[in-house]
Amino acid sequence: MNHVQDDLQVRWLKLRIKLKERFGIKPDMDGVLFLIGVQELGAGPQEFDKEQKQDLMHIAVCTVLSAGGFYALSGYDDEGWPHFDQLQPLPDLKLVEQENFLKDYILLYFQNQKFID
Repeated sequence: MNHVQDDLQVRWLKLRIKLKERFGIKPDMDGVLFLIGVQELGAGPQEFDKEQKQDLMHIAVCTVLSAGGFYALSGYDDEGWPHFDQLQPLPDLKLVEQENFLKDYILLYFQNQKFID
C-alpha cells in the first residue's frame, strides 16, 4: 500500500469511529451510505423496507459523487425522494479502486457537512 492509500484508510477508520461514537455502531460502507441516504432524504427516523434501503444507498452514492460532477439533483418525487441525473460516466476502476474512489467522496461529504475535519 502506498502513502495515499494508507492515509485514505486511516481517515476512513476515523470516520467510522466517529460514527460509532455518534450512533452506537461502527458502520461498514453500506451502513455509511445508508446513513447519508437517510440524512439526504430528510424524513427523520423511520423504518425502511429492503427496497427503500437500496434506494437510500443510491441517493447517497449520487449525492457524494455529485461533488465530482458525476450526478446532479434533478428534483423530488411526490413522496419527497430526491432523483438524480448522471452527467458523466464513472471511471472504469477495479473493485478495490472503486471502493477507495467512493470512500474519498464520502469523506469529502462528511467534511462538507462539518462532521469531520
